[in-house]
Amino acid sequence: MSESDAVKNTRLAAPPGNGELFWGFLMLGLIGFGGVLPLARNMLVEDRRWLSGEHFTELLGLCQFLPGGNVINLSVAVGMEFRGLRGACCALLGLISAPTAIVVGLGMVYARFQNDAHVQHVFAGLAAAAAGLLLSTGIKMLLPLRGKWLALGIVALCLIAIAWLRLPLLPTMLVLAPLSIFLLWWRKPS
Repeated sequence: MSESDAVKNTRLAAPPGNGELFWGFLMLGLIGFGGVLPLARNMLVEDRRWLSGEHFTELLGLCQFLPGGNVINLSVAVGMEFRGLRGACCALLGLISAPTAIVVGLGMVYARFQNDAHVQHVFAGLAAAAAGLLLSTGIKMLLPLRGKWLALGIVALCLIAIAWLRLPLLPTMLVLAPLSIFLLWWRKPS
């Protein structure tokens, strides 16, 4: 890549309008199955160049701290950054309108045909696929913890508490989060 291409790729595009925010996040909502964060970064930083990589990371850090879905929060933050409240509404509506319509449509189809054996088989297959995706994601999240026995022990305690003992998630996390912080602090070499 020539030097002029590198400069062109790092230069940010003009700030998007409300329509661009809506359509950009609408496309993101349509193509993002099972998690859109990598696609959101690609759209915002690389394709449309609305944000720098550093600015994206800063906004995502803020959005991860806030309650709610990270990408939903990110759509609001990006819209707010460029076009204020209207931009936030446009980006949010763009992100959630297509998935909402699809889910409502599938719900209507299911309500109408739920007793049909073919539909039951389709949904059983979808449930198996969703379970496989969840298991795959869990394994991918565990891989970086190889050899980190303390972290794996906390994961095991969490699984035992929630899956085997059937304890609620919130109290489990309120106990295990401070415990893990304390144990890491205690094991930290001086």
